[in-house]
Amino acid sequence: MNARALESALLTRCADVVHDARQVARDQCEANVFRLAAMVVQSRFPRESGQLMRVSDEYFATHPGERLAPVDVLGKGWLIGLPRLRDMLSQRLLARR
Repeated sequence: MNARALESALLTRCADVVHDARQVARDQCEANVFRLAAMVVQSRFPRESGQLMRVSDEYFATHPGERLAPVDVLGKGWLIGLPRLRDMLSQRLLARR
């Protein structure tokens, strides 16, 4: 899967988590992306940010050694960049309102 396809899939997962409280982070990648996504949309989407952070925190409660610094999440290539994450996720969240 190329970087844009992976990013798109992760953005879809972020939107799914926001709209379905039963969703969980399936792995380290998702948990770290949810955490970073929560940080970048917090000011504009506080409820959605809280949901993403909650799901991330639940994952890290049982996998504490898998939490990464934001720079390391970007370094893994899971996301292309923070402004892009904020803009694309904001569009998806607005579309689902």
